[in-house]
Amino acid sequence: MNPLLQTLQPYPFEKLRALFKGIEPRAGFTPISFGIGEPKHPTPELIRDAVVNSLDGLAAYPPTLGSEPLREAIAAWARARYGLESLDAATEVLPVSGSREALFALAQTVIDSRSTPELREAEPPIVLCPNPFYQIYEGAALLAGAQPYFVNSDPARNFACDYSAVPADIWARTQLLYVCSPGNPTGAVLTLDNWRELFALSDEHGFVIASDECYSEIYFDEAHPPLGGLEAARVLNRGFERLVMLSSLSKRSNVPGMRSGFVAGDAAILKQFLLYRTYHGAALSTVFQRASIAAWRDETHVRDNRAKYVSKFNTVTPMLAEVLDVRFPDAAFYLWANVSRTGLTDTQFAARLYADYNVTVLPGSYLARPAHGTNPGEGFVRIALVAGVEECVEGARRIVEFCRTLKS
Repeated sequence: MNPLLQTLQPYPFEKLRALFKGIEPRAGFTPISFGIGEPKHPTPELIRDAVVNSLDGLAAYPPTLGSEPLREAIAAWARARYGLESLDAATEVLPVSGSREALFALAQTVIDSRSTPELREAEPPIVLCPNPFYQIYEGAALLAGAQPYFVNSDPARNFACDYSAVPADIWARTQLLYVCSPGNPTGAVLTLDNWRELFALSDEHGFVIASDECYSEIYFDEAHPPLGGLEAARVLNRGFERLVMLSSLSKRSNVPGMRSGFVAGDAAILKQFLLYRTYHGAALSTVFQRASIAAWRDETHVRDNRAKYVSKFNTVTPMLAEVLDVRFPDAAFYLWANVSRTGLTDTQFAARLYADYNVTVLPGSYLARPAHGTNPGEGFVRIALVAGVEECVEGARRIVEFCRTLKS
């Protein structure tokens, strides 16, 4: 067996199941889960209809490159959303089976771990990750023969990472940088100044930037959508060299079961990524390619979807702010709540809330790694407001009641 598999850590939800093992929630409370970031809003009818009308596609192998109409639909969306008028659908857009698959596979494509065993053990290539982070980044790095290096988010910087604190010898070994904007779990959005800094570092050290933007369409001000990586490059008059963005329909259109997304950016990287994926065998189903065209071409259902999140966040955030240190995020559908004032650790808070009120939240320490003397997720919980408005409000009411019982 590949010995690198033994370097992988349990997924956060495995840790959560272990934490809850043996706990029987108090009777009288129906379960409410804020744990998994899985959209619960109904899938739009136009997408459901497109799937049904495309079932004849089951009789054909899907093209790994994606159909030309799908690439054109994605490119048209990106041009309208980010002003990317020069984006080439033929060479700078690649449909994928969800951003998770692509985030993992990308590292296998761009990491060069060739060296002697002795050197590889002493100085493996580096993959930089935010901390806390989406665990796929870490697994992708480890299985590509690289070493993850975690850059802690800083609450004083709106949870942005301080890349100026990364030592020069780490930058010299860095081959890939994962960023997530809007961020999971904090919801923070990278600013143009953040991107300017990252581009300068990439130009100096030659590493690839993978911008995970799967939450880009969940935001709260229609006049100010989150800045994207390719958009930042355009604004700064920079090309797409060593830069790719990854996006998905899962959150935008409430179709996580379709596993439909795309990668866009540096044509040279995408050419090699296509070669890797041709052997990897991860082509998006023809049925879902056709349905994805309908999804990318329609914005009405996306605006309706955002309106539901706005309603939930406007109602729930003030409720929870009475008992926890929590604030409106920049974007995405998570609240990143500091529970320290309750006197409980993040794991104690999650376990007792589940036992007493049958509400599930995810401990922040499960989403981060100890780095540079601290685990930046400790003392926080991630609350995914993915259910309907009434269920989210009821869950928030229970959390408020739970916190108040701790002080009585």
